[in-house]
Amino acid sequence: MSWHPQYRSSKFRHVYGKAAGKDKCYDCVPITHSVHDNQFCAVNPHFIAVVTECAGGGAFLVIPIHQTGKLDPHYPRICGHKGNVLDIKWNPFNDFVIASCSEDATVKIWDIPKHLLTRNITSPKKELLGHARRVGLIEWHPTAENIIFSSGYDYKIMIWNIDTREAILSNPVKILDAHKDVILSMSFNTDGSLLATACRDRKIRVIEPRAGTVLQEANYKSHRVNKVLFLGNMKKLFSTGTSRWNNRQIALWDQNDLSVPLLEEDLDGSSGLLFPFYDSDTNMLYLVGKGDGNIRYYEISPEKPYLNYLTEYHSHLPQKGIGMMPKRGLEVSACEIFRFYKLIPTKSLIEPISMIVPRRSESYQEDIYPLTTGAQPALTAQEWLNGINKGPLLVSLRPGSGAVNSLPQYLEPGQVLKTTDHHQDWGGTMAPEEMQKKTEIQDSRKQLEVGEKLPKKEQTHLSNGFDIFECPPPKTENELLQMFYRQQEEIRRLREVVNQRDVQVKQLELEIRNLHMGTGRY
Repeated sequence: MSWHPQYRSSKFRHVYGKAAGKDKCYDCVPITHSVHDNQFCAVNPHFIAVVTECAGGGAFLVIPIHQTGKLDPHYPRICGHKGNVLDIKWNPFNDFVIASCSEDATVKIWDIPKHLLTRNITSPKKELLGHARRVGLIEWHPTAENIIFSSGYDYKIMIWNIDTREAILSNPVKILDAHKDVILSMSFNTDGSLLATACRDRKIRVIEPRAGTVLQEANYKSHRVNKVLFLGNMKKLFSTGTSRWNNRQIALWDQNDLSVPLLEEDLDGSSGLLFPFYDSDTNMLYLVGKGDGNIRYYEISPEKPYLNYLTEYHSHLPQKGIGMMPKRGLEVSACEIFRFYKLIPTKSLIEPISMIVPRRSESYQEDIYPLTTGAQPALTAQEWLNGINKGPLLVSLRPGSGAVNSLPQYLEPGQVLKTTDHHQDWGGTMAPEEMQKKTEIQDSRKQLEVGEKLPKKEQTHLSNGFDIFECPPPKTENELLQMFYRQQEEIRRLREVVNQRDVQVKQLELEIRNLHMGTGRY
């Protein structure tokens, strides 16, 4: 062998992690204390959702992505579960729909209003009832619309088609019962035709989900697997777990032969779980350790040595969970190729961390931003169930090349929640003052018309169909929690009424002034 070291040419050799400043973080967020091994955070270009600490039930927060800084302690929550929320995932084709699963053995689908939340949401759009025990994981299908997978502690994976009118679904389209223990991880290949699972029985399985058949199964004993991940179109699987000596370990597998790993490597002796994230656009793999503040990243190549270590992002603040921004939500002007949202419960803080390729030019860097997965589905639910496979629809991230975000899910008129003056606009596209005043005046007039039609007794006693003074006292902790949430809604409604009255007073003053000016001319 030559004594010269082998240098590898790569445009990602000098990628570095950059933590956001204090003003770009989310402070005073009551992050959950659950010990469940999940990410507890889901991100899309509009919202960040995080599982929160909640007594007597399960809840999570949905915060507009631009609303950084300190969070109001009375900020509205999504709180319809009767047990702790274990996993949350945004719909990849609709940024205003999120799924959650819980210890109460249910999966719920929620509509998030386009405007800021002004009250707690307690009624889901759909409820999926099928599991006999708590549901630990949910995953949306990567290319087919309205298909969602759920796995529970009953050792079953259920496939649901939510493209129906029924609000409560109890019959999944398919049940996968090949596992003999708790499923720890699920991952799809690029077109969603294959599903890889990691199970507590230490086995990795590759499953054809529509047929329910196990195509490959790993019986390798020296790697105790926790998380498994498909590596794009490379026909390979990546797994994290522990070795026989309880060291944290990573392994690389050929998806067509799981008998022996292609690569096996011990990392360290820490006990925290390793979350793997793969970016198929750059072929970069990120390892985020639960309980430590480090993020390792590698570059994957199709030939040996397969895994090329780049460097590591260090932080003294340990992370409880992590969220990942889709590629269409990144800042291409800053050469950002990945962004994490790190949950730091010791400081009640969510800290964004950007992975940046250092470039001198400020122009669009086409070599690091190839066509990427967009927000439009390639298939309908029925097409996928009928056996059709299609890869994701790709879009360009070049500024001005077209819309890469999903269309907003507009709710029915009775479900739309109005914004109030004391909230800031999160979208960055505020209407002109005159248009805003006009809509506020119209809203105030509608409110007054409704108020005049109601009898006085109903005006004082009824709020959103809830009788405040004649309601019997709560008997259980769950009833007390529901009453507390309703009282919060009543307080916010009263604030909105006060704000609308102020708008009406200003409008009347403006009309009187215009009237005086009109009479003065004549």
